[in-house]
Amino acid sequence: MGIQNIQIAPSLLAADFARLQEEIQTVEAGGANLLHIDVMDGRFVPNISMGVVVVEAVRRVTKLPLDVHLMIVEPERYVQAFAAAGANMISVHYEASPNLHRTLQMIGDAGARVGLALNPHTSAEMAREVIDLVDYVNVMTVNPGFGGQQFLPTMLPKMARLLAMSNEQGRQIDIEVDGGITEETIVAAVEAGANIIVAGTVIFQHPHGAAAGVAALRTRLQLEMD
Repeated sequence: MGIQNIQIAPSLLAADFARLQEEIQTVEAGGANLLHIDVMDGRFVPNISMGVVVVEAVRRVTKLPLDVHLMIVEPERYVQAFAAAGANMISVHYEASPNLHRTLQMIGDAGARVGLALNPHTSAEMAREVIDLVDYVNVMTVNPGFGGQQFLPTMLPKMARLLAMSNEQGRQIDIEVDGGITEETIVAAVEAGANIIVAGTVIFQHPHGAAAGVAALRTRLQLEMD
């Protein structure tokens, strides 16, 4: 996989919400490919974050695709609302959806790319029965709920297993890596098969600004993988 195919998705959870439009415009100008929006309900994860109205607001100020990650119980109740708000990609958690086939089909029917998210403790094998329905798998490399956590390197083999599983069916899916991405961990994630890189703290808390944070990740890949 060429590094030109790697997509950087700044996670707005780490942005300054008092300057959200400015932060979005900064990473867009800096070369971000997507914007990652974490939706948390305080039930599936022990935190509460953005909802439909925030996605609507973000949609109005950017042309970048919006990657909405539903860390919520009963995600099927909200898929259509997030798609209508402007989500281009929607991922739901394996662990949160007892009728997973139906929920994934709802995402596709709503016109969004279909994503499946897996917590660290969830084996890649658990995705086998639905891998034919998804466009991408979000491999959580931290336990979901809070930004700024340490990357779990034991999740790297899971990415390769998911790709192999997809290839067995003659399909190509994207592998998204979410959690603990830094200039040090991004190379290992890409080498393991990830091509969508969600990064929050390392971008929005970069000492030279968020655009420099995006550039620093790309530069590290170029230095290590060219």
